[in-house]
Amino acid sequence: MPTAPSAFGDLVLGGNVFGWTADAALGHRILDAFVDAGGTAVDTADVYSAWVDGNSGGESEEIIGSWLTRRTDRDALSIATKVFSHPRRPGLSPANIRGALEDSLRRLRTDHVDLYYAHRDDPEVPQEEYLGVLHELVTEGKIREIGASNFEAGRLRSAAAITAAGDLTPVTVAQDRVNLVERAYEQELAPTLAELGIVELPYSSLASGFLSGKYRPGREVDSVRAGGAGAYLEDPRNVALLEVLDEIAAGHGVGISAIALSWLRSRPAVAAPIASARTLEQLAALVRTIGLELSTQEVAALDAASAHRLPEAASTGA
Repeated sequence: MPTAPSAFGDLVLGGNVFGWTADAALGHRILDAFVDAGGTAVDTADVYSAWVDGNSGGESEEIIGSWLTRRTDRDALSIATKVFSHPRRPGLSPANIRGALEDSLRRLRTDHVDLYYAHRDDPEVPQEEYLGVLHELVTEGKIREIGASNFEAGRLRSAAAITAAGDLTPVTVAQDRVNLVERAYEQELAPTLAELGIVELPYSSLASGFLSGKYRPGREVDSVRAGGAGAYLEDPRNVALLEVLDEIAAGHGVGISAIALSWLRSRPAVAAPIASARTLEQLAALVRTIGLELSTQEVAALDAASAHRLPEAASTGA
């Protein structure tokens, strides 16, 4: 099933593991290997990885920034980061956005970010205010595109109306939780994005590792995400989904993670999935999705095998 090429490539590398399960040296090797495999887009956030003992937030940006200083291809790379959740830079007030961006640029050691997200909506700040300052930062050359992560469809619509009425830079990218076992996106958000001309870059593309293939009935996995990923095994229909993925993956000679990521690119408005790797071996499995297109029949088989994860099916108990 051929698709139009994405400006973000076929895969965006998630930076949430940098400063958490991957230190600077390993992070640099992972980033180099990703680019060597044809990747160009890297996603992070100012809050990554504040949840780790001893961290304060910004560690991921610092690792990416130190890596960028070793590269000569900055203009060929797309670097995305986010504002809202850093412990010392909470929310979307105009002053906070400006301060947070300056902090991110310093840590990333760059003069601009290619994509800057509101990490989530902020009901305490009028949309006109935060959209206004984001537009100003675009005109100043510090941001190239504006993104919205974890926004409800209605708030994306109001943001589009505000930017159109004020001749402001529009939101052009969304980032939300979407994968084969989390398909609520397709009910309201996907049609809204398509209508507004916003592209989706999904996170949690492999459902905390469940769709990597390492989680199977009766198998224990040593991972910080094992609890969340392993919970999917409680539904036998998710186990059956793994069997469909296994069959399609065998036909392509890849692991199931590459198939799950390729399926995501078939979703409405999706440009490229985001996935992270904490080892070079994990990255090698992920980048197999680059250039891998599923047939119409394969997409249909995965649609059917994961249909129980659609909102309508969940509400009826199907």
